[in-house]
Amino acid sequence: MLRQVLHAGLRTSFHALGRFVASHPVFFASAPVLLSILLGASFSRYRVEENVENLLAPKHSLAKIEGNLVDSLFPTPGRYGRVIVTTRKGSVLDPLHLDTILKKQRRILRPPSLLCQLHRRIYQMQVTVPATGFNSFNYSFSYLCLPDEKNACIIDDIIRAMEEIESARTSNRSVPILQYPITQLADGRQAYIGHQLGGVQGWGPGGAVRGPGTGARGEGVRSARALQLTYYLQVRGGLMDRVASQWEKAFCAELQHFAALHPKLGLYPSTSSSLRTDFQFSSVLARRPLLASLGVCSVLAVLCCSMRDCVRSKPWLGLLALLSVTLSGLTAAGILNLTGATYNSTYLGIPFVMLGHGLFGSFEMLSSWRRTREDQHVKERVASVFEDVMLHFSGSTLLHLMTLGLAASPLTNMEAVRLFCRTAALAVAVSYVYMLSFYSSCLVFTGYLETGYRHGCFCRRVPKPDRLDSKPAWYRCLMYTRYQDETHSQTPSLPHGVSHAHMHATNANLTHTHVHSHAHATNSAATHGHSHVANPSHTLAHPHTHTPVHPDPHPQDSHLLLGCVRRCYGDWITNTYVKPFVVLLYLVYISFGLMGFLQVAQGSDPSALVAMDTATVLYTRAQQRYFSSYSPVIGFYIYESAPYWNASVQRDLLEYAKGFQRISWLEAYLNYLLERNQSISQSRENFTRTLRHSFLREPQFAHFADDIIFAERGQGEEPDVAASRIFLVAKTTENKREEMSVLLDTLRRLSLTSRVRFLIFNPSFVYLDRYAAAVSSPLRHSLLAVLFLLGLSSLAVVEPLVSVWLGLTLISVQFGVLGFMTLWGVELDCMSVLCLISALGHSADCNGPLLCGFASGRGESRTRWVRVALERHGVPSLQTLLCYSAALVPVGSIRSNLTHTLFRCLTLTACCSALHTLAFLPTLLTFLPPSKTRSHQPGGDGQRQEVECVEMNDSTRVVDQITTV
Repeated sequence: MLRQVLHAGLRTSFHALGRFVASHPVFFASAPVLLSILLGASFSRYRVEENVENLLAPKHSLAKIEGNLVDSLFPTPGRYGRVIVTTRKGSVLDPLHLDTILKKQRRILRPPSLLCQLHRRIYQMQVTVPATGFNSFNYSFSYLCLPDEKNACIIDDIIRAMEEIESARTSNRSVPILQYPITQLADGRQAYIGHQLGGVQGWGPGGAVRGPGTGARGEGVRSARALQLTYYLQVRGGLMDRVASQWEKAFCAELQHFAALHPKLGLYPSTSSSLRTDFQFSSVLARRPLLASLGVCSVLAVLCCSMRDCVRSKPWLGLLALLSVTLSGLTAAGILNLTGATYNSTYLGIPFVMLGHGLFGSFEMLSSWRRTREDQHVKERVASVFEDVMLHFSGSTLLHLMTLGLAASPLTNMEAVRLFCRTAALAVAVSYVYMLSFYSSCLVFTGYLETGYRHGCFCRRVPKPDRLDSKPAWYRCLMYTRYQDETHSQTPSLPHGVSHAHMHATNANLTHTHVHSHAHATNSAATHGHSHVANPSHTLAHPHTHTPVHPDPHPQDSHLLLGCVRRCYGDWITNTYVKPFVVLLYLVYISFGLMGFLQVAQGSDPSALVAMDTATVLYTRAQQRYFSSYSPVIGFYIYESAPYWNASVQRDLLEYAKGFQRISWLEAYLNYLLERNQSISQSRENFTRTLRHSFLREPQFAHFADDIIFAERGQGEEPDVAASRIFLVAKTTENKREEMSVLLDTLRRLSLTSRVRFLIFNPSFVYLDRYAAAVSSPLRHSLLAVLFLLGLSSLAVVEPLVSVWLGLTLISVQFGVLGFMTLWGVELDCMSVLCLISALGHSADCNGPLLCGFASGRGESRTRWVRVALERHGVPSLQTLLCYSAALVPVGSIRSNLTHTLFRCLTLTACCSALHTLAFLPTLLTFLPPSKTRSHQPGGDGQRQEVECVEMNDSTRVVDQITTV
């Protein structure tokens, strides 16, 4: 009872709203346009998000906390320039390519090599800040570089090693052996060069050549295919940060110019700002394809709104629907600008969320308009459209807002997902308001064109048939219409004996005065085969004696898609021999979806979300090719004071580092003590005193001073070791990121049981830590919220079986999209999750009205009501999917990993929704609940005759008919 009362109240409210909008069309058409123009002027406040790590990494993760702690103890350089140098042939260590890598002050005794020239040009490169003016200054790398303890620029250890090799060659001395991955320099210091030499081939036993990356620790290097150089910059304030930013741009430009002059070398640069620049570059690449998408979608929208009948045709409504979506997007963007929000490349998916939802609403309204009586006043027809469509459209909008709103809540741990869903929810809400106001007003204007017997495209009156006979054939084809004849055929008084059901089929706004109580079947929409114009909540079926004949019982068949669905597709998809194949197709769909679901992989690599052929992608590919044998350098940080002099603590720390390539001050110090015949188990004072005054003052161990922090104690006492760090490198295989994730979890579990308080950190850990949970949780929350909303609404608004069917359909669509996108090579990253969240609303748009239309019918067979639902709601879904898919085609041509993920996920969403709307649901509903049984009550000794007064109201006349049945 409550459901019927709420349903009737909502329909009455929307009926009144439609009449109100139709009474003031100029205001509701002009207000959204003026508001969009005013808010569009706020684009002067347009800002782009600068912190990509904040967007793509989990917001609340242990890795970020550990990173802040590490940075407070051992500050890391904020900006850098890095380049991977490869050779087309030979080795980078050959004298042909590398004589030496020299400092700029050193005198060159022979013509410099290519790498020597490159290194010198980077050192001598200058940037001018500001670019113009009298206060401009030139800054070189020597001024911006990060200094060491001797106030000299920090350079890579491989440069010092090659300087020593070249110096030995120049003085005809024996060339020192370059070992890999840890080599020993001339001063006795051990240096890790595993990330500075790549594609290394070593000398095996007996002079045999080992393969790349297969050598053992300390073996000699025979050749290397790649060399990586890093130039660290220091940032001392706002001005120096701007200077460092300009230097990074000049660094990339200089390397690009150098690569053009020397094609023998391959150069792959990367800077601290490359990820941010390349991530936002996707938006720049997408400008023209998005305009092309709008153009293609406009053409198809015009075709979908056109008919053979030039008066009933409404091509302008297709363009106006896109204009409504565009205006709502402009308004939402203006609100974001005024609130200080920033933009990022993930927002490229928002126009498609708005497009799918807005186009479906517009096509549903147009379909309902064509089912209204054409001899009614425009206000009544618009009110009937609101009453018929807006309840379903408001429900699907609420589902959109629920899924996006919950994903935009603080429960979401991924900032990119949260910002996208917040912005998309705002855009969908504005689009819904503009659909009620702007597009509805446009529907009113085109309705007046129709009632004025004007051409739907050219807006001029169509000549009378007698005048058209004298016109050329092309003109008669252009002006073809049967609107006037068919409208007049409905105008005269109905003859005696016209059935009550037929009168309802032509007018949904009837008042009934029953003289006798009688038995009847409610909501029969198809007694005469005119269910396409019936309103299932108002139709009454009665026995009849006569059936009137119309000149054209289906004037809407002049619309191509509607005619095909009514006359061909509806009968074919419900055919008994077709149903088994559709069920088999659904089983295949589930099987492949399950196959992909079991192979879902997380995509925590941020380079998978940047534009193709950019510095980040090329650098990442070169690094994976030449430097994938070892993991990134992992910092092992002991952040509390520990009894390092204790033998058991020493054994524990050595055991933790066992199996890694390592640069450890503790291991070097213990070997130092053993070489001097001293015990490694000493008192705290002796241990610390020897460490400070003997070990760290040796030249080969002086660099370890940066790895130890001392804390002062009382006066006259030796300080404690407050914190220290050790560097570890693991041997890896092809699945580098998965192995790093496992290693991170393993060492964290070990830190919980260790007597020494330690943590491990690498900057890449902020993207790995709990990434799968952070990415998938918004999707789970949104899906659970939708199912909860459907369950709650089934108690008051929607029939329970409709909620069950819609929930199962949403899960099926999500399952298929997730499985097929995995088979298509798409990983579960923030962009694919955004598409999956929006797919919930898109599938609800396409399938919700179809299920409601089927469930609301009574008194006919399942097959009949499946066909009726396809005619009323399947055609708008098909039109939306055609326009939506066509708009996605230009997006697939963008050279960007982000847009490729967007294109694949949205294409799969459209395909899976189309399969469920047009194939799976129409077939399954023919033999699964809800049932279609006739309501029947006994009528006593026999059927009784009744006399019923039917009053037909419209704006032009009142006709009273007395019909005896």
